[in-house]
Amino acid sequence: MELNNKIKSWPEAAARLIAVAAGREPADLVIKGGKWVNVHSREVLEGYDIAVAEGRFAAIAPDLSSAIGPDTEVIEANGRYMVPGLCDAHMHIESGMLTPAEFAAAVIPHGTTSMFTDPHEIANVLGLEGVRMMHDEALMQPVNIFTQMPSCAPSAPGLETTGFEITPEDVAAAMQWPGIVGLGEMMNFPGVVAGDPKMLAEIAATQNSGKTVGGHYASPDLGAAFRAYVAGGPADDHEGTCEADAIARVRQGMRSMMRLGSAWYDVETQITAVTEKGLDPRNFILCTDDCHSGTLVHDGHMNRVFRHAVDCGAEPLVALQMCTINTATHFGLERELGSITPGRRADLILTSDLATLPVEHVIARGKTVAKDGKLLVECPHYDWPDSARNTVHLGKTLTASDFEITAPEGANSVTARVIGVVENQAPTKALTAELDVTDGLAQPDAAKDIAQIALVERHQGTGGVTNGFVSGFGYKGRMAMGSTVAHDSHHMIVVGTDREMMAACANALGEMGGGISVWKDGAEIAAVPLPIAGLMSDDPAATVAERAGKMVQAMADCGCTLNNAYMQHSLLALVVIPEIRISDLGLVDVTRFELTELFT
Repeated sequence: MELNNKIKSWPEAAARLIAVAAGREPADLVIKGGKWVNVHSREVLEGYDIAVAEGRFAAIAPDLSSAIGPDTEVIEANGRYMVPGLCDAHMHIESGMLTPAEFAAAVIPHGTTSMFTDPHEIANVLGLEGVRMMHDEALMQPVNIFTQMPSCAPSAPGLETTGFEITPEDVAAAMQWPGIVGLGEMMNFPGVVAGDPKMLAEIAATQNSGKTVGGHYASPDLGAAFRAYVAGGPADDHEGTCEADAIARVRQGMRSMMRLGSAWYDVETQITAVTEKGLDPRNFILCTDDCHSGTLVHDGHMNRVFRHAVDCGAEPLVALQMCTINTATHFGLERELGSITPGRRADLILTSDLATLPVEHVIARGKTVAKDGKLLVECPHYDWPDSARNTVHLGKTLTASDFEITAPEGANSVTARVIGVVENQAPTKALTAELDVTDGLAQPDAAKDIAQIALVERHQGTGGVTNGFVSGFGYKGRMAMGSTVAHDSHHMIVVGTDREMMAACANALGEMGGGISVWKDGAEIAAVPLPIAGLMSDDPAATVAERAGKMVQAMADCGCTLNNAYMQHSLLALVVIPEIRISDLGLVDVTRFELTELFT
């Protein structure tokens, strides 16, 4: 299978690589006098040169002057570390609010040269055609963006309604595409545990293609259910939150993916399996999962995760393996990328410090793509059609009455189930609260930090609104916050303290064609347009990050102090992670995978 249309395969380049390594032909590029960071042997070797030809490493040796010809580009490493380009093993480009092109443009200066992406967000909105568009733009980029075919749309059949459904036939067809490297996270873990034929058919289509099955086991149960899930075929998992989770996965032959995203801080609690328990680090992988544009612009990408792992006690060379060769090995690409060794894609970073990893020079496929934080190459854009830009269908103009929650007849108060947001984690808490009833309607209570939440159907234009309550954001006054990014079905989620504000917010998002809107005291105070599938903007990351920054400030102006509160907002409909969520069909008890009533 041709993995990318912009670089010769190793067999195609072999004759030239041999000639350069043997000293018979000049290289295209020689990097002189650096410290070779070898992730295969886990050592640093001083005083080495690197020769590159046809976008691949040809030779690494103490003196490669023989490979320098009149047209050879020479880069002086000046004693700096020569590190493999960083790999993100599990991520969703859409979470950055950016297209693949603009996401690549944002992360290349941070040293990320390979990404393994699961576009299941767009799959829920546009189906297989949306996945194909993401796949095609990914292959246009100057770095390696591999696509995992989404597995679960809907993620929990019977508990939510998506814009499109992904079928085993879709999965089998996508496995033949040039940039597909495996199956995206298998979120329907109850289906796998129960032997659901559809889920097993998707896994079989992937395994029969010789590709990797991504996992997603969001349950604390490490007993029979976990063993059954592993037996079904998923090869990795990123939903662990504690040391026991990481150990259990590795002991069962899975790779433990530890994530540091914009809102997920799951490295520190799991990496002790390596740093304290002494487990083999080659079975642990670092990833981001979800990073919004502000994090990418201001804090970094995989370089941020690497530094965090080192801060948590990992040896730099071990942490580096976790975001280079371990990832490549996991996806069957160890002979293609992830290390500075002959034949591999010439992806590397020059850095002056191995622990803090300042990214000073980035090379991808043998060409300089960024230097001192500046992007130096073009990241081509796909021509997104109108069908991808017209995806928000409300069916009607919403009013405050659509957000009313009628209490049982004659009640002066109600005991309501409340979604409890947990800071910096994906799971929620299933809470209950006593709420007042006024004019027959159950009321939110700012004093108890309980706001109203509504899921507005936006795929089929049904005009449907599901109402409930949420706690943890700290909102005060008359406000509403809405987004068409609502994992995984990506309807519209509106959280607010005032029904009129919630209706205005929802209507504004409909007129905008998707995105994020924050309202306070009768006016919109921040907006982030996301016109592509209601998920992404094709504007530059810095522009989107500036808008997102104003959105975060607007949430704070409404009383929110939660870290990365927008990421928490976007997950309130994620009906595959416990304990309680909201969908277009009602409140979902994710511990039992069944619908539940709002009032107890």
